[in-house]
Amino acid sequence: MDLVIGRVAKSHGVRGEIVVDIRTDDPTARFGPGTVLRGLLPRGGGEQNFTVTAARHHAGRLLLSVAEASDRTASDALRGVLFVIDSSEVDSGDDPDEFYDHEIEGLPVTTVDGVEVGVLASVLHLPGSDVLAVRTPDDREVLVPFVREIVPSVTTDGITIDPPPGLIDHPEG
Repeated sequence: MDLVIGRVAKSHGVRGEIVVDIRTDDPTARFGPGTVLRGLLPRGGGEQNFTVTAARHHAGRLLLSVAEASDRTASDALRGVLFVIDSSEVDSGDDPDEFYDHEIEGLPVTTVDGVEVGVLASVLHLPGSDVLAVRTPDDREVLVPFVREIVPSVTTDGITIDPPPGLIDHPEG
């Protein structure tokens, strides 16, 4: 399975630099000069490798130069490219509060009282906070704020939630 580590937001300047929205906890290692990045091209355009020739931070964003884009026109064409790695290349380690999305997706979700809620379909990374998208047995989607007060336990065996009234109840009618 592919994990996105960055997305090309736009070009920058006239020398072919690209602005990358970082989606990794180790951008220095993932985007260092000499690194070959696997890119998924937008609109089903396939896959292409990109070799990083330079990387720098500017105004809170990562600017990359890649060998495959030497001018503004070439870098404009890269907008929307997703840089990915194989999920087998990463491991969250021994910290019980650290994990990657792919490590918990598919786990059973139950309440603190042991009631089955469903299965974690995905983790949504929204601007305000992360949200768990849980698929219920009756094929509904329940969105659960991923905060300690509501999600007190996440292990490799499952996720326990303490939902406030109304969060997972199926509306009548």
